[in-house]
Amino acid sequence: MVNRPNTNAQRLQRHKRVRAKVSGTPERPRLNVFRSEANIYAQIIDDTTGHTLATASSQEKEFEGKGSNKEAAKKVGLLVAQRAKEKGIETVVFDRGGYLYHGRVKELAEGAREGGLAF
Repeated sequence: MVNRPNTNAQRLQRHKRVRAKVSGTPERPRLNVFRSEANIYAQIIDDTTGHTLATASSQEKEFEGKGSNKEAAKKVGLLVAQRAKEKGIETVVFDRGGYLYHGRVKELAEGAREGGLAF
């Protein structure tokens, strides 16, 4: 029997480590990323009140295309940046959620930067 490591538990440990240092304030909320096999999700969160200010995902009705590739991640980044701008949010703190800053997570961040968010 092969004893495989629980990669999601390892990711959650990395995420806890990051969250110990990264926190969203009303001036600079936290841009959180969650990546599943089929989709990618982004939230802008104010941690002082515990409220989600803006969200975007590749699972929404108006989203076209496959949700599990880099192009979709870039579109989600642009969409969350647009929704944040509508709420008056200019700067955020990026929370990669325990994932490597590579691939879809990196494309989402670059899309958010293109959309006008500063981090």
